[in-house]
Amino acid sequence: MGKNYIPNSDMAFHGWQDVLVAGVVANATAWNIPATEVVDLQTLQIRWKTAYAMASHPATRTKGSVKEKQEARKAYEEGIRRLARIYLTYNPAISDQEREDIGLPVHKTSHTPVPAPTTLVESQVVLPGPATVEIHFHDASSAGKAKPAGVHGAEIAWAVLDTPPEDWGALTHSSFDTHTPFRLSFPGNDRGKTLYFALRWENTTGEKGLWGDIQSAIIP
Repeated sequence: MGKNYIPNSDMAFHGWQDVLVAGVVANATAWNIPATEVVDLQTLQIRWKTAYAMASHPATRTKGSVKEKQEARKAYEEGIRRLARIYLTYNPAISDQEREDIGLPVHKTSHTPVPAPTTLVESQVVLPGPATVEIHFHDASSAGKAKPAGVHGAEIAWAVLDTPPEDWGALTHSSFDTHTPFRLSFPGNDRGKTLYFALRWENTTGEKGLWGDIQSAIIP
């Protein structure tokens, strides 16, 4: 996605951001956008709207309010670009029409088809605190954190079960993450129970690779 899709004038930007945020808020669950990301975006929007109103009204327009408007817009643009880069541009859950509807350009991909992932996901469990499990993941064919070419992120299937599952179909919960680590938080009464999980890569067009082995962790 190019860098110039955000309108230049403050007036045009003000109307454009309203449409973008409304679309993200309404579709966050369907588009697999974490709730924390939505809250961060709305916080930046509130700061911008407040600063824009202050700097636009003759009674409150001062050097200080104009400076705050400029700083609020800069922070807001950085937040929007980050959200677009990580969650909107290559997200297979978002159609081209939906991108256009929220004011984003359609990313033109190569005519060469993106192959389905062929490598497995390796993962390690970290227990950062009570009732919390972090799954750190990377490509099995690489020692680094880089994802394979054409891969958008990892699908994580998981379930809290009394007995080990016989196959992946028993992992009834499904989540998606574009960057390691993936964090799960549980209610207190799940502490001491066993979490079973497995991961597989998903490319930018939604094609999925093979599941890795089912692993387990005791919820701390």
